Amino acid sequence: MILTEFLTIAVLHFLAVVSPGPDYAVVTRYSISEGRRVGRWVAVGIGFGILLHVAYSLLGVTLIIHRYTSVYLTLLAVGAGYLGWLGWQAIQAQAREPLPIDAAPPEGTTSPRKAFWIGFMTNGLNVKATLFFLAIFTTVIAPQTATLVKAGYGVYMAVATGVWFVTLATLITWQPFYRWLWRFSHWIDRAMGLALLAFSAHLIWTLLQILTGSESTPVVS
Repeated sequence: MILTEFLTIAVLHFLAVVSPGPDYAVVTRYSISEGRRVGRWVAVGIGFGILLHVAYSLLGVTLIIHRYTSVYLTLLAVGAGYLGWLGWQAIQAQAREPLPIDAAPPEGTTSPRKAFWIGFMTNGLNVKATLFFLAIFTTVIAPQTATLVKAGYGVYMAVATGVWFVTLATLITWQPFYRWLWRFSHWIDRAMGLALLAFSAHLIWTLLQILTGSESTPVVS
């Protein structure tokens, strides 16, 4: 049973993590604009953000978020505000000087700690991710599964997420590819900024629909 659960979780998690979203946009933006080191630290922060959702699920916090609309709306508002702030910063990117021949991707000015927290907050404030993990822990994992095993599933998803985005940051900053990307880096920054603003707008739209009664808090059976 544990193997079946794990394989199901692994497939669902893979499909979720590779699909474009705020995490993808943030890693891409910081990897291109500030280099591999910063991009990797953002990716590590995203991986640790997964542990926050796992902790919510194991402690039953996601059930509170699910059952109390005010909590859900608050998280939507905070998440929308944070993504909107990141997006607004990104769309103001300016054209950069051409890279010298054979130059490596530049080392960004963002500290590892700040890059980590950018990734952590981007993932941790994503209420859609919280509900995804609620669905995983209530529908895929059997109630009788030991808590330690559930925690193991969570650690796997955190590590897999971090590895995926570290790999993405590494590929994006591979020198031959990066030199080509650098020429359009400010446009890519702006595109990723627009994507983040779109995610923010989607959260705000969801919030407004719930407030007006057009939509209810998502139900996870």
